[in-house]
Amino acid sequence: MLKPSIELEMRMALKNKADEDAIEVFATNTRQLLLSPPLGQKNTLGIDPGFRTGCKLVVLDKQGKLIHETVIYPHPPQGEYQKSIETIKFLAEKYEIEAIAIGNGTAGKETEQLCRSIAFNKAIGIFSVNESGASIYSASTAAREEFPDRDITVRGAVSIGRRLMDPLSELVKIDPKSIGVGQYQHDVNQTKLKGKLDFVVESCVNAVGVELNIASKHLLNYVAGLGPTVAKNIVDYREANGDFKNRQELKKVPLLGNKAFEQCAGFLRIRNAENPLDNSAIHPEQYGLVEQIALDLKCDIDALIRDASLRKQIDIRKYINEKQGLFTLQDILKELEKPGRDPRAEMKAFEYAAGINNMEDLNTGMILPGIVTNITNFGAFVDIGVKQDGMVHISHLANKFIRDPNEAVKLQEHVMVKVLEVDVARKRIQLSIKEAL
Repeated sequence: MLKPSIELEMRMALKNKADEDAIEVFATNTRQLLLSPPLGQKNTLGIDPGFRTGCKLVVLDKQGKLIHETVIYPHPPQGEYQKSIETIKFLAEKYEIEAIAIGNGTAGKETEQLCRSIAFNKAIGIFSVNESGASIYSASTAAREEFPDRDITVRGAVSIGRRLMDPLSELVKIDPKSIGVGQYQHDVNQTKLKGKLDFVVESCVNAVGVELNIASKHLLNYVAGLGPTVAKNIVDYREANGDFKNRQELKKVPLLGNKAFEQCAGFLRIRNAENPLDNSAIHPEQYGLVEQIALDLKCDIDALIRDASLRKQIDIRKYINEKQGLFTLQDILKELEKPGRDPRAEMKAFEYAAGINNMEDLNTGMILPGIVTNITNFGAFVDIGVKQDGMVHISHLANKFIRDPNEAVKLQEHVMVKVLEVDVARKRIQLSIKEAL
C-alpha cells in the first residue's frame, strides 16, 4: 500500500526539480536573447527570404515605421537575379538605407550572398537576423492591429528589420515560448514557466530603459508600474498631443496616478528633453539633489554631465542623509557619467563561410564561423549557415571542465567551430569549439 504512494511522491519531487532546472535554462537564454546588441535607429531594409514565393522586402525608417514594400524573385525557380539586384540597389539609394536585415531561415544564406555582391554607392551593413518566432508574430493580434491590411509575409519582414534595430522592443511582442530557445519548455509546469518568463522580460525592459516617444504599447506594458490599459493611454496621448517634452507630462495621461509615476518614471527616457536628466535613469525624486550638486559647483546640469573634471570635485559623503545613502549617490554619479547609456553590447557584423550552403557541403575537419542559437544543460547549438543547427556537446565547449555551458558561451555569440561528424540522413551535425581554438 505504501509503495505506490512513495513512488508517486518521489516522481513528483523529481519532476518539480527537473521543471525548475529547465525553466531556469529557458529564463537564462531568454534574458540573453532579449539583451542582444541593437543596431540602433537606422533606415533599414528588412528581407524575409524565400525560394518559390520570393523574398519580401520592406523599407523601415529610423523609428521602425513601414515606408515601402515589394517582392523580388532572385532564386530558382524564377531566378530573376539581375532584376532583384537592381531593385535592392534602387531602394537603397532612394530611401538612404543604412543597414539590411536578412532572415536566417529558408534561402537566408543565398539572399545574404546576393546582397553582399551588390556594389552600393556607400557602405551598408548587411546582417543575418534570427527569425525564430517571426511567423508567430505575423499572425498575432499585435501584428493584425498594427498592419491590418498587410500580408502575413510582409509583417514577418517588418519584424526581421525591427529585430536588427532593437531586438528587445520587437521580441516582447512574441510569447517567449515561441522564440525557440531553452529545453523541454512544452513539458514543464506552464504556469511557473510563464511567471518566470514574464519576470525576465520585465527585468530586461527596466534594465535597458524605454524611449518614451517611440516605444510601442507592448514594450511599455512591461515597464514597472504600467499595465496594458495605461500603456495604451500613453500611446494614445502621444499620438494626440505629440512627443512628451518632459517626464512630468506623464501625469496628464489618463489613469497614470502618482504611485504609477513613482514606479515608472525612472525607467522611461526622453531624448532631447527640456531637462537632460529626463534621458537618464535618475528618478525625478532625485533631481533636486543633482541640482544642488550643480549649484554647489557653480555650474548647470549640462556642464555637470559634460565635464568629468567637475564630477571629480564632488564629495558625495557631504550629501548622505536619511533619504539617500552612499550606494544611491554612487549610482547617481555613474548615471551622470553617461546618462541614458544602453547596458547592451554593440552590434557586430557576422558572415557565414562562403560556399557552405547545405549539409552536403560539409566535410569532417572543416573549421567554420557560427552563431550560438540555443544553450541547454548538455551543450549548445550553433548555426553555421546550412539550415540545420549543429550541436556542441558540453565536453567540446572549452579546454577545461565546466558544469554549465553558460560558463563558455553566450546566446548570439560569434564562435569558430570544427565539424566532427555529419549525418545527412538524420540531419545531425556534431561540432566542437575547443578543437577549433
